Amino acid sequence: MKIDQPLQLLGGLSPQLFMKRHWQKKPLLVRQAIANFKPLLNCTELFELASREDSQARMVIQDPGKTPGWRFQHGPFERRALPARKRPGWTLLVQGVDLQHDAVHDLMNQFRFVPDARLDDLMISYASDGGGVGPHYDSYDVFLLQALGRRRWRIGRQKDKTLQPGVPLKILANFEPDQEFVLEPGDMLYLPLLHAHDGIAMGECMTYSIGFRSPSRGELARELLQRLAEGAEDVVGVSVYRDPQQPAVDQPGEIPAQLLEFARAALLGALKNPLALGRALGEYLTEPKANVWFEGAQDGLAPALVQTQEPVRLDRRTKMMFDARHIFINGESFRASGRDATLMRRLSDQRYLSQQDFGRTSAEARSLLQTWAQAGWLHGI
Repeated sequence: MKIDQPLQLLGGLSPQLFMKRHWQKKPLLVRQAIANFKPLLNCTELFELASREDSQARMVIQDPGKTPGWRFQHGPFERRALPARKRPGWTLLVQGVDLQHDAVHDLMNQFRFVPDARLDDLMISYASDGGGVGPHYDSYDVFLLQALGRRRWRIGRQKDKTLQPGVPLKILANFEPDQEFVLEPGDMLYLPLLHAHDGIAMGECMTYSIGFRSPSRGELARELLQRLAEGAEDVVGVSVYRDPQQPAVDQPGEIPAQLLEFARAALLGALKNPLALGRALGEYLTEPKANVWFEGAQDGLAPALVQTQEPVRLDRRTKMMFDARHIFINGESFRASGRDATLMRRLSDQRYLSQQDFGRTSAEARSLLQTWAQAGWLHGI
């Protein structure tokens, strides 16, 4: 992708200008970001997807006149469990459709001017007339692409983050919008994280949400410390706490200062390897979600694929990234340098390797590609 070239997707802005002017700063409305856009899945196909065990589906139903006025349910949902399409005020949300559908995955790839480390997934929301999830704010950046019908959006820089009590959703109690738009198929609205919004369906509609995660410090610390701990024995060697000089105590509830120092040394030791933190971060960022699994290649298929040096592409469910020293794929890390590192980074960026590039890889790299093909992480083109 040429990041300095104007894109219709961004209203004529180049990705470079969009990131400078709007990303995590202010909203952007783009009329006909994708001209003549049609849903990539019809309603029947979306409902079928919501019934699968490997889907992440949720449903929100408005109950006017009742307390608390909202119902929230987790899927999967059989079709008969969904309200009639003519019933107003209900919404079906299906996460991670990019992992289930090639065309949806291709659509999401148009937003790869933002690092893959931030890209989360593409969610499709179906709503009957009047449907929505109430005024709220998200802890992630999002592009809202209208796919079917019309939806009215009210947005604002909400200062009062008070939520309605006793409601199974995080709905703002005192929403104060300052802008309003009606989106039609092909129109798109970008919203920075924490920017309050409320979308209401004007008739039957579908909206595609391309979301970008913003991990919290606590989340990162928890995940990275766990991964660093798993590799700590390799860094500092097997070691257990010893206290042969510990005297008898008359305050047994007090934690020994020597044990605190041992704990501090354990943490510092886990970080002693200068590559450890980067490796842990890359493995965390590429770890597949819990509902993702791969079907390995049939016996004999993957070896033939690699030996004939065909061009290969990553499976749409595969996450692949890199740093200066490592290649990361689906939660695993590999040291890489030289030509192999260049080609593996190209595979990560392009999500495919041409036959010519494949032929330039070393025997060791081909063996690794063969292993990934056998696991179902990549395929022949």
